[in-house]
Amino acid sequence: MNPIRTAARWLLGAFLLFTGTAHLTFARDTFQAQVPSWVPMDADLVVVLSGIAELALGGGLIAARKHRPLVGGLTAAFFVAIFPGNIAQYLQGADAFGLDSDRARLIRLFFQPVLVVWALWSTGAVGAWRRRRSTAAEV
Repeated sequence: MNPIRTAARWLLGAFLLFTGTAHLTFARDTFQAQVPSWVPMDADLVVVLSGIAELALGGGLIAARKHRPLVGGLTAAFFVAIFPGNIAQYLQGADAFGLDSDRARLIRLFFQPVLVVWALWSTGAVGAWRRRRSTAAEV
């Protein structure tokens, strides 16, 4: 891995470790405000489960050398899975994390795809999937 990708992966991992910790501790109530009302689970349980997922993914991004592309794919999938919460926050006008205007909440929506690409790029997941597909096609 090149040093820029490694630094990007570590930064994303640290970000997820921080947000996972926040989910389970000091920002738990704030994260609950982002859980869409249509989710058929208790909002606190959703926050706890997503916090645990973020801790696992963040740790995996930093430590899982052998399974780096898999962790990158799972992290990207996680960012896709939580995107409806960001959309709900925008549509409901819920204030959280300094996002106290429709404009700020809308701008945030455009950063979610950036996180997906970041996870895939920094772990080499796309290249690994392409290599796997071409190897499978040769067999």
